[in-house]
Amino acid sequence: TTVHVRYHVQPPIKAKPKQPPITMSGFGELVLLLGDLHIPHRCATPKFPEKFQRMLVPNKMQHVLCTGNLGASTTGTAAYEELIRPLAPNVHVVAGDYDAVCNPNNNFPETKVLQIGQFRIGLVHGHQIVPWGEHASLATMRRKLDVDILVHGHTHKAEVVEHEGYYHINPGSITGAYSNASSATCNGRTTDVDVIPSFILLSVQGSKVVAYTYELKNDEVEVGKTEFSKNHDSILHAVG
Repeated sequence: TTVHVRYHVQPPIKAKPKQPPITMSGFGELVLLLGDLHIPHRCATPKFPEKFQRMLVPNKMQHVLCTGNLGASTTGTAAYEELIRPLAPNVHVVAGDYDAVCNPNNNFPETKVLQIGQFRIGLVHGHQIVPWGEHASLATMRRKLDVDILVHGHTHKAEVVEHEGYYHINPGSITGAYSNASSATCNGRTTDVDVIPSFILLSVQGSKVVAYTYELKNDEVEVGKTEFSKNHDSILHAVG
């Protein structure tokens, strides 16, 4: 049974700029999920949003998992070296569809599987999964990789979804880059849907995971919280 409640959470990364960016005590292994930067073609600046930048202090997290699509050859490499690589000692990036075109010399694999705590976590960009973001199709990839959690991107929409007793997690686009997968068609006309800049932080504590979803809405950071355990019982939380 999944229970939805609304309340104010105390995440490891605090949204208020005057508070310390990360409080480590009691949060287990911290795993930052981000992706779909598309620097510089689809975002306003070659950086993370300022309010996110202040929170993401290097080496306070143990792992970074990036769903790919960093950007053009020079800027994509710079984004990796300057923005992503310094954040944690263990950084894992998979190739997105645009990485192959814009940065063909990258050495990113198409998929990656990691063991963190008691969880096997799979990482994939998501353009390979058709229809994009469709959970039955994501489940096929999850079973292929034999993982408890599948981290994916491409749609630029943050979500934590329970499916068949497992979890599909999409951190969205940390830069708020637009996406063809986030467009809508009405009366034969296609328009872009506004993309909310976002990332997700996992706190892995043995057989338990707490997922904090950070979204930048109207220049304010909102945080949602999802809890689940290895036996796949879950309680979902969101911030009002």
